[in-house]
Amino acid sequence: MSAADEILDIVDENDRVIGQSPRGEAYAKGLRHRCVFIQARDAEGRLFVHRRTPTKLVFPSLYDMFVGGVVGAGESYDTAALREAEEELGVTGLPRPEHLFTFLYDDGAGRTWWSAVYEVRCELPVSPQPEEVAWHGFLPEEELRHRLTEWEWVPDGLAAYERLGAYRSEQQHPAG
Repeated sequence: MSAADEILDIVDENDRVIGQSPRGEAYAKGLRHRCVFIQARDAEGRLFVHRRTPTKLVFPSLYDMFVGGVVGAGESYDTAALREAEEELGVTGLPRPEHLFTFLYDDGAGRTWWSAVYEVRCELPVSPQPEEVAWHGFLPEEELRHRLTEWEWVPDGLAAYERLGAYRSEQQHPAG
């Protein structure tokens, strides 16, 4: 089965399932679905960063600071997060990613999906799928911040990264 044929749950503005559609059709028609974003860090705390292959259906050849992907029909966010992290990192036996928050990504141009953001520590040697990942490396946070202005990033990952920064700031300095 090709990626475009994978069946996804279609959801409303409140993340309630209202139907199902093949991924290719969901993308073509701008149907709201679900995705997971997992920030993977190695034992030294460096972030896994990669460049997507030119054959990806969405955002080909762009850089991303998350692994992840779509949530399949009937699949939970948590199950999808572990599956996608292991698939994209090319590992088995990863600890269960920790859910941090969920937000609605909407670029205003027909790309919209509920986005669950996770983090996981990956101390295993990675072997990313060559059909998904053209280049990868573990970068210190400072280098990633520097590269934000130099490399072209996937817009949904960039939105998740910015929200993650705000989330972590709130966790360190709660209001009130």
